[in-house]
This record gives sequence, structure tokens and C-alpha cells, in this order.
Amino acid sequence: MSGRDYYDRVFSLLEEHHKWFEGAIPLIASENIVSPAVKEAEICDFSHRYAEGWPGERVYAGCKYIDQVELLCIELVKKLFRCKHADVRPVSGVVANLAIYTAFTKPGDTMMARSIVSGGHISMGPLIGKKGTHIGGTAGAVHGLNVEYLALNYERMEVDIDRTVERIRKYKPRLIMLGASVFLFPDPVREIAEAAREVGAIVNYDAAHVAGLIAAGYFQDPLKEGADTVTFSTHKTLFGPQHGGIITDNDEHMEKIKKAVFPGVTSNHHLHNVAALAVAAAEFLEFGREYAGQIIKNAKALGQALYDLGFKVVAADRGFTESHTILVDISEHGDGAWAEKTLEDAGIIVNRNLLPWDIKMGRDFRKPGGIRLGTSEITRLGMKEDEMKDVARFIKRVIIDKEDPKKVVEDVREFRRDFQEVKYCFDPSKKAYEYIRIR
Repeated sequence: MSGRDYYDRVFSLLEEHHKWFEGAIPLIASENIVSPAVKEAEICDFSHRYAEGWPGERVYAGCKYIDQVELLCIELVKKLFRCKHADVRPVSGVVANLAIYTAFTKPGDTMMARSIVSGGHISMGPLIGKKGTHIGGTAGAVHGLNVEYLALNYERMEVDIDRTVERIRKYKPRLIMLGASVFLFPDPVREIAEAAREVGAIVNYDAAHVAGLIAAGYFQDPLKEGADTVTFSTHKTLFGPQHGGIITDNDEHMEKIKKAVFPGVTSNHHLHNVAALAVAAAEFLEFGREYAGQIIKNAKALGQALYDLGFKVVAADRGFTESHTILVDISEHGDGAWAEKTLEDAGIIVNRNLLPWDIKMGRDFRKPGGIRLGTSEITRLGMKEDEMKDVARFIKRVIIDKEDPKKVVEDVREFRRDFQEVKYCFDPSKKAYEYIRIR
């Protein structure tokens, strides 16, 4: 193909993606849709510029307006999270976690976190899977940390306080990472922080999934409950661009974090997304409380609807979730990989997910026993509790009834016709998945 052929093909695929998502039900817990205003900020000229360092202390010229926008972003994030300090330069949640590793540990130190099969994120994983059963990850591979695991109460889907405190006293970690990728219920921050102080450990709370809920006053308030620092990504329950951040109330911790972010783990920090985060944070300040509350209502309603239709929804006796996420054991119907692909063919976008007991059952991440569903994006599209019943019925038709996805997808597209605008924003002037051509 010629250069022009490749050029045209790329744009053709981009437009096809937008058309596909206009008629799909997006249930990936780690994704969301931004407003037209945030999209405008994302394509501004900031995307062409460099600004290494802290506002007012740059090593690049041309930052007069960039600095002002970044300072506004910091101010907004501090207001949202009711905290003293914020760094909005990490370009992702993983980079934010790497900054914490850099600031407070050295290679060879011990860190404690959830294992990946217990809902932990890959950024918290060791160099290689222990005993060939666990997936490796960033903490070990990039920063050389020895990773020991927090204990999980499988029935309650939460950190087991007593067993974890025993492990903290045994391993004496330098850093304890709370938070998760499958984060159904709040972590016992107070109890873990108290044990951490006994051994001189820093507690970081990875709020990547629940940052919007926390900012809106739901779920929990980790800094007030004893966490030293909080890291987060900005595009899940916090409906901003793909970026990251770190907050703390501790002056000394903040100085270490600033140096760890730059020159430690970032150079230029994607300035257009800082601007976009400032816009999203302003939207969240105005609409976040209502939005986050509806996310949780929808997640509980979806869990209940699936349960009523015969699905094994995890933590049913606890109301399924207190966040945006629910976890469903579909192992009696097929594996997670099959469910993910078949639901995608029906226009329902989910991800396969390990269940905490999958390894003992002989399953792995390629074909796990579960699927993870999130309500952040469909809530942004205006769906409420009644629509969760419709979504559950679509999933049942595919997973339990084994109906042809080609038939289900037509009904999904029809259902989506009524949900095309981004809600909870100042200016919903464009459709949520409208392809905006500027060529």
C-alpha cells in the first residue's frame, strides 16, 4: 500500500471504532467517556509542548500559560480530594505508583500488596510469579522490590485484617500498597496504617478505580483514615483523560514525591492531558456527587439483576459492591475468555477476570472463571437502575441462554439509541462517540 492508502486506512478504522461504540454497552471498569469540553482540551497546542519540572521552576521556555493551567489543575484536585498537596504530573496510575516506589523505597526492599489473583494491579506485582502460580508485575520488574501479599478474605472480598497484620509484623515492609483492580469494598486503612507504623512502613492507597467515588465523598477517605499518600488514575470513576496523580497531607512526603516524579519517572508530562484533567475536575466539582452516587446505585442494581437471573455474582450477601465494579463467576457456563469474546460479538464490552480462587481450581488469566463489569461509563451516558435490568437480560441471553450474539447485537444497538449524550457536564454539544473530523 502507498502512504496515502495507509493514511486513509487508519482514519477509516478510527471512524469504524466510533460507530461500533455508539451501539455498544461499554462495561469495562477501568474505562470511561470524557465530555466534549475535555476532548477540546486534549487536542489543544499543549500536546506539542514540553514543561519539565514544577510550575514556575521549568527547564523549558514557553510555559507561561501551561504553568497557569497546571496550577489551576492542582488547585482543583486539592479541592476535590480535600487534601493539602497534589502532583498532577504522573502520566498514568502506573507511573504514579512508580513515583511512590521511587520516593519511599530502594531496590531490594519489601513491599506488601494484594496479589493479582486477589484483585491487585500489575503495577504491584513481583518480578516473576511466585511458585509459577502468580503473574509478575511492575514493582519487581522495574523497581526491584520484593513483594509479599496482603491476606484476602475471599468470602467478604476484602483484606483480612488479623492475618494481614500478622504478615506485616513478620515481613516488616518498607511500603504497603492498598487498593485494587477489583475493588468492591473499602480497605481497612486505619487498621493497616496502625500496623504499618509499628514497623516504620509507608502506606500508599492506590485509588485508580475509586478516585471519583472518593472525591465525591463516597466509598472512603484514605488520607483521613491514615494513608500517607494516595495515587490514582484519572479516567475511571473520575471522568477525565488518561492521566495520573498523587495526593498527600504530609509536607515531607510531598517533597520526596515531587523529586520522584521529576526527574525520577517523568520528563514531559503530557500537558494537554493536564489541561483536560483541569476541565474534568471542574466538571466533577459541579456534578461529581450526583454522578458518583448514581454509579454505585447502578452497580448494585446490575449485581442484583444478574443475581436474580441466575448468575453467581460475587459478594451477594454484602450487596455485591460499594463501588462501580461487580465480579461475576461464570465458570459453570464457560470460561472468562469465551464470555469476553462472545459478549463482545453481541456489543457488550466486558473483560475476563481472575477470581481469587481460580488458581486453586486450575485456571489462569488466559481462561479465568470470572468477568468484571463496571458502571462508570454507562452511568455517564445517562443510564439508571431500570436500564441495569435491560443490561443484565442482554448478558443472560448470551451467557446462560447461549443465544446467537448476532441476534442480540441488534437489540443492543436499538437499546443504545436512547443513550448517546455525555451527562454530568457543562456542555453536551456533541454525541458521546461522535467522530469529530478536523482534517
